[in-house]
Amino acid sequence: MKLTSAEAAKVLRKMNDDYEALLAREHASEVFVAAISENVEDVRPEYDFAKTRAEEQALAEKIRKLKHAINVFNSTTEVPGFGMTIDAMLVYIPQLTRSRNKLAQMKSRLPKERVEAGFRSASNIIDYRYANYDIAAAQAAYDEVSNRLAKAQTALDLVNSTATFEYSE
Repeated sequence: MKLTSAEAAKVLRKMNDDYEALLAREHASEVFVAAISENVEDVRPEYDFAKTRAEEQALAEKIRKLKHAINVFNSTTEVPGFGMTIDAMLVYIPQLTRSRNKLAQMKSRLPKERVEAGFRSASNIIDYRYANYDIAAAQAAYDEVSNRLAKAQTALDLVNSTATFEYSE
């Protein structure tokens, strides 16, 4: 079947949910407690060890195959306009985000700001913190990084929602 990366992520999420539910059902029925006065067979929950193991292994294999197909797609599909593959973009976007966050703080700083007195509250000495860079340059860098980040996210979203790859269970 052909899937986009966005579709594959949803299929993978459902597979993982199904796997977790299977494990939870197994955990709830693999052991049980019966009072000494109860007939053990009357309170025994339904549980088939071999069948459950087979279901777990089959689902785990499907998850591995889908993750592999996604990884191959991500490592071989280039994002137009960026000259890098999806897997590289998945590293690049958090790097841009960290840079944008740092620049947001820098562009918001005052050129000169009073430092709180702290433990020297009785002192007449007033300290100031000075920006040791051009705040306008930080604003320009912030704008550039923000624009690049938005373009990268949009380009990645477009590829993830339009480009398809083959996946077979």
